[in-house]
Amino acid sequence: MTKALALGLCICAVILLRIPGDVCMEIIGGKEVAKHSRPYMALIKRMNAAVCGGALIKEKWVLTAAHCSDKNLTVVLGAHSCSKPEQDQQTFKVKQLIPHSCFDNETGVNDLMLLELDKAAKLKFVSILKLPAPFKDVKAKSQCRVAGWGTTNQKNNIASDILMEVNITVIDRRTCNEKKYYNFNPVITNEMLCAGDKRGKKNACQGDSGGPLICDNEFKAVKSDWPKSGCGKIPGVYTLLTTKHVQWIKKITGGDD
Repeated sequence: MTKALALGLCICAVILLRIPGDVCMEIIGGKEVAKHSRPYMALIKRMNAAVCGGALIKEKWVLTAAHCSDKNLTVVLGAHSCSKPEQDQQTFKVKQLIPHSCFDNETGVNDLMLLELDKAAKLKFVSILKLPAPFKDVKAKSQCRVAGWGTTNQKNNIASDILMEVNITVIDRRTCNEKKYYNFNPVITNEMLCAGDKRGKKNACQGDSGGPLICDNEFKAVKSDWPKSGCGKIPGVYTLLTTKHVQWIKKITGGDD
């Protein structure tokens, strides 16, 4: 399917506030995961530097965040270390990038993107992460986890060399829209999730953008671009994999086969 056709599959129907912000890149309060224990994780690089995470959803397709779009991206599967070559790693060129046609970079709406790999992944030390079906919203106070190679504290921007993961709690959308958190900037919609730690000790930020949020062992959402500053101090925002989003993904990638 061509990029133009894929982008025409959606009719944009959400209008929200547009407020710019700064950038931050980190995963807060996380721990190293066991090697190959998250076999669906994709490391997205540009010029040999990690820029985002993602999830392998089909042998030739990775789902990530639309704000991760860039030129000359490569995808590494089976990685534990970000910088060291490992025997189990598979490296791919990106054949095409397909951001959601309704993505709004300033509000974070529809922050999803598909990467088509130049060849099929070998499913050894690597596995596919299934999309959610049927769709069920994630309740507030649910315990979830997110992994990535972002930096590990708020004082530096040095990325972690190893895959880290943090356990976080889903926070009610109404609470996240309150003044102490996002104050409707951006608006946390029903197609987003807000998750983190109310004490400000656990979170994921842009260095971990595009990574999958796993709740009750199911792929529920993708890490978005918020917060753009103050990582760890306020909850992170995730694009919820709604029925509409899953249908968009399947139309492009060829359904369930």
